[in-house]
Order: sequence, then structure tokens, then C-alpha cells
Amino acid sequence: MSEQRFDSIWDALENSPAEAANMKARSALMIAIREVVDGWKLTQADAAKRLGVTQPRMNDLLRGRIDKFSLDALMILAMDAGLTVEWRVGKSAA
Repeated sequence: MSEQRFDSIWDALENSPAEAANMKARSALMIAIREVVDGWKLTQADAAKRLGVTQPRMNDLLRGRIDKFSLDALMILAMDAGLTVEWRVGKSAA
């Protein structure tokens, strides 16, 4: 049995490179937003108000429920959290 190696868990789990890239971006955004929110030292309810979402939505974010957030939604939340998001686009090595 041969061993496969992947650059990311998402490369191993997703069906295509495009889906893996989407999940990598979403997970990076969720982690960054959570770090900012944790730094606020607020309750989930107060942090939710600050970001303009409901407390259950904030709970989903803080618990890493990535399937509940689109890339667009996370971009908006990141901006609302005071983050600057920059993307680099280049040609694939393949």
C-alpha cells in the first residue's frame, strides 16, 4: 500500500483543487475572526452584536462550524471584525 501526502487536510478531503482552495480560505478566515473575537473578551452575545449577527450564528463561528459559512459571509465578518483581507492570485504550478 502506497502512502499519499497532501499539503493540506483540505487537499485530502475535498474532491477538487478548487473545493480545497475554498475550504482553505474559509478556514483561514474563521481562525482569524475567532482570534479577533477572543481578544475582545466579550460574551458571545456582545460579540455577535458587534459583528451584527445573532448569538447562535456567533456560536457556529466560534465552534468552527465551517459548513455554515460561505466564503462571502466570512469575508464580510472579517471586515466587520476590523481585519484586512488580501488575496494573492497566480498561475498553478501544474
